[in-house]
Amino acid sequence: MIFRQIQNNNISCKQMQLCNTLRRLWMEHVMWTRSFILSTAFDSGDLDAVTKRLLQNPVDFAKAMNPYYGPKVARRFESLLTQHLLIAAQLVNAAKAGDARTAEEQRRQWYANADQIAQFLGNINPYWNDRTWRNLLYDHLKMTENEAVQILSGQYRESIIEYDAIQNEALAMADYMANGMIKQCQV
Repeated sequence: MIFRQIQNNNISCKQMQLCNTLRRLWMEHVMWTRSFILSTAFDSGDLDAVTKRLLQNPVDFAKAMNPYYGPKVARRFESLLTQHLLIAAQLVNAAKAGDARTAEEQRRQWYANADQIAQFLGNINPYWNDRTWRNLLYDHLKMTENEAVQILSGQYRESIIEYDAIQNEALAMADYMANGMIKQCQV
């Protein structure tokens, strides 16, 4: 996707590095989220370690964004993405406990956080559209919640199929992010 969006221009080493970094970060985001869901579902002894690693992802995103947007913007994205993960964790725990009321409240907060992220990203880069980010993030949330429900209800094969779709969507987010940064920052 990124190569089509750049159109027939040559891609520099720095641009390729940015693309690879963002693809890695989005893939880590969904991989460690899945690991968190699995560890929570099965009361795995690695839950604390997995949670710490998952919460490193927003820090890593901030490090990647800092050279292009500065520390204030990078820290704000880190904060919003950390909130995204913490809300998701509460949603998974509520679903596991069968607490529908808390799960619904967390779901509302999760989507409100997605709206904040979309608006924030749409405001910092003229090549990013907040509506596009909202659609990407809403798809991400819907698929991730489906994956969690499938794991919690023992539908493991379905959760793997869902995860494959989540990976593809994560790469689409990475490519959209990289394309906008390349255009805006002339990386």
